[in-house]
Parts: sequence; structure tokens; C-alpha cells
Amino acid sequence: MSAAGIARRVRTTESPAIRWLLTALALGFMGLFLVLPLAAVFVEALKAGWTAYWAALKEPDALSAIRLTLLTAAIAVPLNLVFGVAAAWCIAKFEFRGKAFLTTLIDLPFSVSPVVAGLVYVLVFGAQGWLGPWLAEHDIKIIFAVPGIVLATVFVTFPFIARELIPLMQAQGSDEEQAAQVLAPAAGRPSGT
Repeated sequence: MSAAGIARRVRTTESPAIRWLLTALALGFMGLFLVLPLAAVFVEALKAGWTAYWAALKEPDALSAIRLTLLTAAIAVPLNLVFGVAAAWCIAKFEFRGKAFLTTLIDLPFSVSPVVAGLVYVLVFGAQGWLGPWLAEHDIKIIFAVPGIVLATVFVTFPFIARELIPLMQAQGSDEEQAAQVLAPAAGRPSGT
């Protein structure tokens, strides 16, 4: 076997006991912080049996909550898609003044507590907020209504779209786009000229 083949087979320099210990430690943490709480939720939810679970799902409040969740997702996902792709494209493909500021705005929901974000929404759109009197005068409800829920959802989830796409677009490069720009005028000319 060549040296390259041996080097490829050796993945780590730790002993097998250390690898097993680290794997067991990681699985233990995952079980303690992910599997155990999830199992507790399912046990409590199904304590009275499946029939009680289905009966609770058919209650008007539960159906209203499910409808609200689906409506919010149906509005927030396309908004995140459009604005996330546009922001990622701008950051990955162009150099402009304010690029660092746009990147900071995209990362803002990661660094701001949801409680602080909710307080900002109340200060801006609440009855005593900056826009509150104008919104009340025009009978527009944002806080404690679907628009407020959608705004909060978009604010919290927007970075996940942009942050996933930026590295992909940067890694893709712009060779294909430049080739398309060069070939576009040639495509309009008749053949043989």
C-alpha cells in the first residue's frame, strides 16, 4: 500500500478509546437535550390516549391556531425567498458601498433577543408607539394581528435564507454569467454574419 493510501485511511490520531468516549459524550448530550425533552412532550401529549389527542385537535382554538400558523408560513416563506435571494445575490455578486451594512442587517436577528425585537415592534407599531396613532386613525392593526405575526416571523427567519445562499453564490463564481453576457449579443445575430 502506498503512503498516500495509508494517509487517506488514517482519519484521526486519537486512540479508539478517546473516539468512543467523545462519541458517547456527544450522544449523551444529544439524548439529554434533544431526545429526552421531545419524548417528554410526546408522553404528556398522549397521556390520555389518541382519542383525547384528536379531540383536542378538533377544538376551535386549536384549528384557529393551525390555520394561523399555515397562513403565516404561506406569507413568510415567499417573502423570505424573494428578499433572501435578492440580498444574497447583491452581497455575493456585487461590490457596493453599504455592503457591510446590509450584511449586518441580515445578521441582526441572530444577535438581537426575540424579546428585544418584540419590544421594538411594540414601540413602533403599538398604540403608544411611533406609528400607533396613525395606524389607529386609519384602523390598521399590526400588533396582535396577522401582519405583526408575519413581520416577526420574517424578521427571525430571514437570515437563514440569505446566510445559506451567500456562500453558495460566492463559490459558484461569475464565469457562467460573464460567458452569457459575451454570448448574448451573438445570439441575436443571424448565422453566417
